[in-house]
Amino acid sequence: MTAARDIETIMRTAPVIPVIVINDVADAIPMAQALVAGGLKVLEVTLRTPAALEAIALMKQVEGAIVGAGTVIDPKTLDAALKAGSEFIVSPGLTQNLGKAAIASGIPFLPGTANAGDIMLGLDMGLTHFKFFPAMAAGGIPALKALSAPFGQCKFCPTGGVTLETAGNWLALDPVLCVGGSWMIPSGPLDAAAIQRNASAAHSLG
Repeated sequence: MTAARDIETIMRTAPVIPVIVINDVADAIPMAQALVAGGLKVLEVTLRTPAALEAIALMKQVEGAIVGAGTVIDPKTLDAALKAGSEFIVSPGLTQNLGKAAIASGIPFLPGTANAGDIMLGLDMGLTHFKFFPAMAAGGIPALKALSAPFGQCKFCPTGGVTLETAGNWLALDPVLCVGGSWMIPSGPLDAAAIQRNASAAHSLG
């Protein structure tokens, strides 16, 4: 199975991939349990906090969870994410160094793209599945429609400014397999019941 097919399987697992910024490792397991119970099994833990790598290792203990690392920006953070047990990798952009390292590792890889040059760089590397980021700031649905037209072989996960109210509009686009978002996890102290309710609402979009 190729890395491209691996990432497609992951992208098709649920309509929404929660984008998780975790500050307290104690929240990792209950948060993952609530998201999975709500139907969202693919969890992207962004490498934006000191707790992220340990959280990835802990969340993997939750039955049914598929846990990956987001905000992977270079081979060094890729290596750290792999050592933590990440099952897929998401990056905000794409460089030759990161792309080559990710492909060599064999990990399912979802690089960020915002323009035709980004996509063409990915295609040169044999990649066909991309994050469209930042989705709203990069022009929203009209931008992705225009951008995807010359690249019929490509599939996307729009992330950045996507909400429960707008996710369905994105998911209606043929090239879009899923969306990424953080709205499932309210700010403040962990509220597992609210997270599960929000996850269920997001899952119902599929």
